[in-house]
Amino acid sequence: MFSIFMLNSCTRLKSKTVLTQKIQYDVSIKSPNPNYNWWVQNVERSRREKYISNLLESAYAGKIKVFDYFNKPLSTEEVKSIGVDTTYRTLTRDYPPYAEFDTIIISRFEFSDITKIRFLEEWYIDEESLVIDKKVIGIAPLVDKYDTNGFFLGLRLLFWIYPEGFK
Repeated sequence: MFSIFMLNSCTRLKSKTVLTQKIQYDVSIKSPNPNYNWWVQNVERSRREKYISNLLESAYAGKIKVFDYFNKPLSTEEVKSIGVDTTYRTLTRDYPPYAEFDTIIISRFEFSDITKIRFLEEWYIDEESLVIDKKVIGIAPLVDKYDTNGFFLGLRLLFWIYPEGFK
């Protein structure tokens, strides 16, 4: 009886094959629509904040290896400068003589600005049961990027983390 069980188990393991070695996609973790049910495109707020806080604090402290978009390792100082934008603008005073003046606007993203996580995964499929298993290879927090007029420019990848050292 035991040998039949082992033979059956081994057969199942052999039917599991790689469906794709790499697949990348974005997952909303903060709902874009307040009318959705709380669980649609959303991770509950306290859990989301704890996860993001832990992720960023670990990256800022150098506890985890962090990589840029092109998989170049980032130093702790480089990680700390991510999300800091400096804009130089020439503005006009709103009173006579309406002189122009230069100013520097420094903006920094907040934990709450991270609305999505980009996943890099490997997928396996059991060809008998059609069950798909996923292995997370990399994760990257994303923020919405806007210009100074509030126009949406797209998503900005902050950095990559590879939990098992994979690149």
